[in-house]
Amino acid sequence: MVKIIISGCNGMLGQTISKLIEEKRDIEIIAGLSRNPKKINNSYSVYTSIFECKDAGDVIIDCSNPKCLPDLLKYAVERNTPLLIATTGLSREDIEDIKIASKKIPVLYTANTSLGLNLLINLVKKAALVLEENFDIEIIEKHHNKKMDAPSGSAYMIADAINQELDSSKKYVFGRSGNEEKRIKNEIGIHAIRGGTICGEHNVIFAGLDEIIEIKHTALSKKIFALGAVKAAKYIVDKDNGLYTMEDLINL
Repeated sequence: MVKIIISGCNGMLGQTISKLIEEKRDIEIIAGLSRNPKKINNSYSVYTSIFECKDAGDVIIDCSNPKCLPDLLKYAVERNTPLLIATTGLSREDIEDIKIASKKIPVLYTANTSLGLNLLINLVKKAALVLEENFDIEIIEKHHNKKMDAPSGSAYMIADAINQELDSSKKYVFGRSGNEEKRIKNEIGIHAIRGGTICGEHNVIFAGLDEIIEIKHTALSKKIFALGAVKAAKYIVDKDNGLYTMEDLINL
């Protein structure tokens, strides 16, 4: 039985993960963390601080807020507990702190736990290597009107993966308002749309001479992220210290 502590348990993704785990027999949530611990009646104890939690978990799932990261990293290192970080909006300093912690514990960091979205990233990396010379690359992401960060963390994941494949030769252009110059070759355009209840959509466009290739992933519910998070949490439990990604899981 894999025992989980979930940070951000009362958020949308946290609750979806909780409901999914209730249906499984080989995994359970032993504690949750929330800034509003009494907001929802959970089947497990909920704390405002990770240091209030006395139960030992096999892995921590973080789907909370970047402000919670320092305490989670400190706790996980002190207790030698694997950590799945699925929080967006992290700063460069946060990423460096994650890398430092991963030298002492196994950490899987991803801005998106969807297996489908991470497979898209795997595909566009291969496409970029073949098409880059004669094709322009644009990324369009769509999310609901309550999403705070723009562009999405997943859009950055896609752009960064492509750029790494192309030896960091690309620069990012966010929208084109006020830009009176024609598009240059070494750009990746990234565009954000916010509206309604769109769960999440990412479209990567390779536009060439008289032909267009589009690779798109659409999320229809939060359940796909919960499924991926549970799979990733199980994956990271018995791993050696180090920094992992969803690509490591997909490559299995």
